[in-house]
Amino acid sequence: MTTPQKQPPSPPPADAGQPAESAPYGFAPPPPGYPPPGYGPPPGYGPPPGYGSYAEPMPSVPGYARYGSPQGPIGQLRPTGMIMLLFFVTLGIWGFVYYFQTHEEMKRHTGEGLGGVLALVISIFFGLVSPFLLSHEVGQLYERRGQERPVSALTGLWFFPGILILVGPFIWFVQTNNALNAYWQSVGQTRTTLV
Repeated sequence: MTTPQKQPPSPPPADAGQPAESAPYGFAPPPPGYPPPGYGPPPGYGPPPGYGSYAEPMPSVPGYARYGSPQGPIGQLRPTGMIMLLFFVTLGIWGFVYYFQTHEEMKRHTGEGLGGVLALVISIFFGLVSPFLLSHEVGQLYERRGQERPVSALTGLWFFPGILILVGPFIWFVQTNNALNAYWQSVGQTRTTLV
């Protein structure tokens, strides 16, 4: 003995004007004049004329608008050749003075960064890290203004392991100090100093 199998009722046509509760899958068809679902916004909702399509990316916000324009005092220009000479004459002691001065100036200018005291402590106890930190903070000066960074923490690789090719630290210092000097000149500094 077999029981007859019931066939499910066929759904009513889409234009039958059913309420949402009794419509197939719980959705009523769109009213006349609207495009079917999945074909964009209804008429009158979209970008203003001449703006482009929805696929157009939003314009990027410049770095200075994201972070705020630095308002602090401007740092000093330091001649690269003279600073390198002071490194040699003082047997590297001038390096500590240089790290302190540059980090302190950048901190006062932007309100961000390590600052002179912390940079000095790091350079005394963890000296190998200091070139990476200095190059990174100089690069951040440019990035805050929405410009491409001329140096970054990766520039510190010229210092170590670049020291193995002997000229690596010189390349690192020239790149980083010149980028820092170029930044100070771009914000109006004309005075050169060693101290």
